[in-house]
Amino acid sequence: MTAPEKLVIPEVRSKVSPEEWQLRVDLAAAYRLVAMFGWSDLVFTHISARVPGPEHHFLINPYGFLFDEITASSLVKVDLEGRQVLESPYPINPAGFVIHSAVHAAREDAKCVLHVHSANGVAVSARKEGLLPISQQSIFVMSNLGYHDYEGVALLEDEKPRLVRDLGRNSYLMLKNHGLLTVGSSVAEAWVAMYIFESACNIQVRAMGAGGANLDNLLMIPQDILDGGMRQLQEATRGQGAAFVWPAMLRKLDRVDPSYRT
Repeated sequence: MTAPEKLVIPEVRSKVSPEEWQLRVDLAAAYRLVAMFGWSDLVFTHISARVPGPEHHFLINPYGFLFDEITASSLVKVDLEGRQVLESPYPINPAGFVIHSAVHAAREDAKCVLHVHSANGVAVSARKEGLLPISQQSIFVMSNLGYHDYEGVALLEDEKPRLVRDLGRNSYLMLKNHGLLTVGSSVAEAWVAMYIFESACNIQVRAMGAGGANLDNLLMIPQDILDGGMRQLQEATRGQGAAFVWPAMLRKLDRVDPSYRT
């Protein structure tokens, strides 16, 4: 289904709980921020969030919307079979559904799943060595990182067990030849994790372009520091990195365009 030239967004706020509405606002903000930071790939990647409550429902973007068009009301609510549970005139991306439903079904703690095809992330995912321990950002990722081999566009149900296996209990997953994925206990946590992940990839691409194609020219961080990466992050942020960052990001969005809240 092709989205109409003028987007028509049905009224949703009166049909959902206050908790779901707040989640919708946060998720719409995450989409806008992905666009703002240049990580989006037209309409082809996805961020999903688990709706509060006993039902296994989650919110995902309507297929065909640019990320800077997403609003709280435009997000589509579906179940784990991809069926709409709140009527929307817009479909969802089947590849997005395969990846996100797999993670949500397997990880109760994965309240938000964020996937991008950022140029830096794809570039690093195409290298045999993957992410290298060459930046402070990388130490926070590498102690909590899985890798998933490329199997083509994620359309097939039988890829789900391998995605889940390769993510394991990690917060970060590098999809080889494909892109980056993060999970978090909140939208804020998943977004901040992606900022760190993408930053580590960006730094690596720049370092390798500045004479680092020969890995001997790169200064690697020692293993003992890598092993303590997550502990150092927790200490530096008092365990509240996302809580510090997210309100500031919402203020930034509100200065630019607060329509994501509608």
